[in-house]
Order: sequence, then structure tokens, then C-alpha cells
Amino acid sequence: MQAGAREGAEPEDAKRMTAPDLPGNPLSLEQWRHVEALTQSLGPMQVRWLSGYFAGLDAGLRYPQPLPASLPPTAARSLTILYGTETGNAAELARELQSAIVNAGLGCTLADMADYKPRQLTHEQDLLVIVSTYGEGDPPQPATGFFEFVEGRKAPRLDQIRFAILALGDSTYEFYCEAGKRLDRRFEELGAERLVPRVDCDVDYHDLAQTWIEAITGTLADHAQATSATPCVTPSVGGHQPAITYDKRNPFPATIIENVVIVGRGSSRETRHVEFSLRGSGLLYEPGDALGIVAPNDPALVATLLETLDVFPDAQLELKGQSLSIHEALTDRYEITAATPRFLDYWAMLSEADVLKQLQQDDRTGERSVFLRTHHIQDIVSRFPVKGVTPQEFVTALRPLQPRLYSLASSLAAVPEEAHLTLAPLRYDLHGSQRSGVASGHVADRVELDTTLPVYIQSNPHFRLPDDDAPIIMIGAGTGIAPYRAFLQDREVRGVGGRSWLFFGERNFRTDFLYQTEWQAWLKDRTLNRMDVAFSRDRADKTYVQHRMKDQARDVFAWLEEGAHVYVCGGAANLAPDVHQALIDIVASEAHTSRDAAEDYVRSLQADHRYQRDVY
Repeated sequence: MQAGAREGAEPEDAKRMTAPDLPGNPLSLEQWRHVEALTQSLGPMQVRWLSGYFAGLDAGLRYPQPLPASLPPTAARSLTILYGTETGNAAELARELQSAIVNAGLGCTLADMADYKPRQLTHEQDLLVIVSTYGEGDPPQPATGFFEFVEGRKAPRLDQIRFAILALGDSTYEFYCEAGKRLDRRFEELGAERLVPRVDCDVDYHDLAQTWIEAITGTLADHAQATSATPCVTPSVGGHQPAITYDKRNPFPATIIENVVIVGRGSSRETRHVEFSLRGSGLLYEPGDALGIVAPNDPALVATLLETLDVFPDAQLELKGQSLSIHEALTDRYEITAATPRFLDYWAMLSEADVLKQLQQDDRTGERSVFLRTHHIQDIVSRFPVKGVTPQEFVTALRPLQPRLYSLASSLAAVPEEAHLTLAPLRYDLHGSQRSGVASGHVADRVELDTTLPVYIQSNPHFRLPDDDAPIIMIGAGTGIAPYRAFLQDREVRGVGGRSWLFFGERNFRTDFLYQTEWQAWLKDRTLNRMDVAFSRDRADKTYVQHRMKDQARDVFAWLEEGAHVYVCGGAANLAPDVHQALIDIVASEAHTSRDAAEDYVRSLQADHRYQRDVY
């Protein structure tokens, strides 16, 4: 979570009175003596429990939080767990919460905001919400309809509801955890009552989320009659539901069996086709799912950071009861590129730099966000040097290294025990030095064939082929073409006869027509019925996929009227909003209706799961 901002550094006299002499130690000598006395009486398990307890306090939790005395503690109330997710993290936590609730002897219902009927809110009593934030403060795309209803004029009073919200986000964004904050504010406006304060989680959410789950479960268990609770109801989900052996916490070491550049000579960008062997993993996936890659940091960056900090690579530190070197920690355990508000607070305290102190102020949110986007950790420690940094304290200001997700470009039906990716390495210049993405740079520059990388499957139930042979319209640019390769592989092997239409955009026809021969083969055998392409840099007037859609507006609308499902995959900044507006324009012009009516039409496609997006 985001650490609290400090107004300024302590006076030198106060620093001399703290013990031991650790950088940034805010405790007085008397307070430190109390801490020393307490810790000498605790065992390792008790210390770990206290760390979670204090993390909960910092987040605003009180453990356990008593329910209002005015509410009858023995009343059997209905309990619903509601989640909104883009990448699956909120769904995973919701299932963990469900398991904790069931183990406490309570009944509950688990529901995805994408499938939940918002008018059902008038019948709810206790509501536990886990929701992620997408981009700059938006809700997850599948949860858009739920947010529009709750924040709209037709939202009902919710005086009968008690609620609790766990918000997921990324503190490097200005509107951190904003989706959860929006629901928290709105539920209060509608008369609902909080069971516990909202908790905001950064990308290293697991420990804080577990504290919240334990707190809310304990609170409810203390005030409910377990014998009157009904069993948990979990909506059935189509597709494979195997017993999980390998997952995000226990990834599978997959062998790289192919790693080739698939753009032509002279292309202005690098795009690769990468294949992993999943043999022996038991991992299953569906077209539309993603592969998570757990990659290490760039060794050159680790060396640069250690040199700047003037820390020996073999300096030891403790991490969850395990001893390891600072070099190992910075290579495999922690994010050392993107800086966070937590790191900014920490380095401002150590360096006492006026620039950093100013960015901590509440009215500098926008400037702080821009600074963090344009300064990596190495840039901050170089620009504001500090001597005597201890490895143990330094890593406490970092967040755990996160896996990177990539849309799968293959179908298990076509390539059993393999997972294919279409990967464009992230490369850019920052402050005069070349930077690259953690996972994409590693795959492109530092791995060889027959080496392994830890991977897992991230399910994406909101980007699925229809169960029947309904027509599909696939819209993508660049690496956004990946899931459509999986779609057509799957349809070809299964012999699905539904019509398919691909809109694909890239820079240049000669160098950037990704998987060209495969699309041509599918066009020939009618697995793919239509294909429209837009190569933006082949003409003076740049043409993108949304322009091709409008060129074919009559047929696009006809396919929609005939039940077609629409898919969009690619960039969230430009592609997704441009295609969305193009769809509305097409409906308005071809149906001869108002823009409001066209927006309602597109909104109904989303509600019916006929308009799905996988954007990044």
C-alpha cells in the first residue's frame, strides 16, 4: 500500500537520541527500549503475526472490527462476495475469501460483476467487494455495467446493506485504487454501512489482502449463526477446471522451444514468436487466456544499482526467515525499475531532498505521478545520493517483483502441451540510457533455446469464443493479433463452422504482416471468411483499424444484427477507445438512430458478453 507522506526530516538532536543507528529510524530511545523488550519475548511466528497486524493498522483496519451494537449479532443474514477483475487477481482473492468464509461455517454466494444483475442489490444484506482498478481510475472493463448502474440516477437506496471493500491497484498511477474508492463512496451515499474500512492494495497485495480476509471473516463469524447459513454457491464456469498443480505462487519451469523474430528486415519494431513446452505440467488453458512469465531483472541494472548504492553484492539480508544476498534479492525478488510512492517516501526521508519532499505533499498528486513515470529507482538514487544505505532497510521500500502477462497465441487443441506467445520487447530511452521491459527484454535478449522460465496460466473468462458457431469479428493491432491466432487454431481443429472476420493493423505491409501465411491459409479453407488490414505507415494519410471498420460499416452492422461477437485486443490508450467510438458511429449511421441509442446498443452487446476486450 502507499506509505504515508512525511512532512520533513527530524532534527539532528532527535536523530542522535534514536537507537540503533539505522537510517530513517523514527523511534525515540524509550520507544526502542519497549520494542526491544517485546521482541525478546516473541517467537518467529508471533513476530510474523504482528507484522501483518501492523500492516492492517496502517491500511486502516481494526482487527477484529466490532459490528454496530444496533444490529442483532445473531441474525442470519445473506452474504455475497462480489468481484470485478481485468486480469484475474480480484477473482483469485474472491475465491480465497469464499474459502475462508466457508471454513468459518458461513454461507455465501460468489459472483462476478460482469454477470451480476445490479438490481439484485436491493435484496442483499452483507456485501463483500474485491475490485481492481484499470488504467487511470477506471473499473475493470467487464464490470463497467455494474459501475454505470451503481453510479447512475437509477441506483436504489442501500440502507439494508453492510459492506466491506478490498481495492486493488498500482500506486504508480495517479488514481490509485480509484475503482474501489468510487464504490466505497457511492455505497455510503446510498445509505450502506461499512463493516470495516476500505483497504487499498498495491501490486504486492497478497499479505495485506490476507489480513483483510482474516479480519472480515473473523468479524462476520463472531456475529452470525453458522448453523443457519446456507452453503456457498459458485456459478458454474465453462471450460477446463483441473486440479491446479502449478499456478502463480508455484509456477512451472517451462522450456523455451522456439524464439524467433517474425518481422521482416527493416521493420521499425521487433516482434517475436515464442513457444514454451508445457509437457509434464498438467497446465490447461483456453483461447483468450494469458501466460504469466516470472522473469528476473536485468543483471546489468542490478549491478548498476548496487554500485550506485555502494553496497557489496554479497551483503546478506533476511527475507521471510530466509537468508540471501542483496544481489539475489534485487535479481529475483524485487521490482527495481518503476518507482512507487512508497519508495519516494523512503528516499525523501533518507536524502532529505527538497524536490522529493515537495512531491510528497497532498496537492502534488499529478506532479508526483509524472515524476514516478519518468524516473526509475536507479534515476532517483543517482540524482539524490545517500551514503550508508543498509540492504535490509532498502528492500523494505521495494515491492515484490511481479510476473508479466501475455495473451496466448495458441490453442491446446492444435498444439497440445505447448504455449505460444507473440511478444514485442519493450525498449525505450530514459535519461540518456536504454531501458527494456523486465520480461520482454529478458526473453528477447538473455534466454536461449532449451532453457526454462517459470510460467503459469492466467484465466481470462471475459475473452472467450462463443459456445456455438456464432459469427465473430476480431479487431487487433500489433501483438493484439495473438489471441485471434488461438481462436482460429481452435475453430479449425474443432471444425466450428461459424463465420469469422479479422481487422488487423500494423505499421508496414512488407515487414509487419504478422503470421501472414497462416491468415492466407485460413482464408483459403474458409476458417477465416474475411480480413481487412490497415498498415498505418504505408500511406501519407495514416489508416488504422477503426477506419477499415467504418469502410465496411454496412457489413459490420449486418454481422452484429446476425448475432456476431466482437473482440478487441491491443493498446488501451488509443486502439480500444478508437474502436469503441467506431462501433458506436457504425451503429448510429447504419441503424439511423441517435448517438444515445447507439451507445445503448453497444452497451447491450457488452452486457450480453458479445463485446469483449483484452487491452493493455
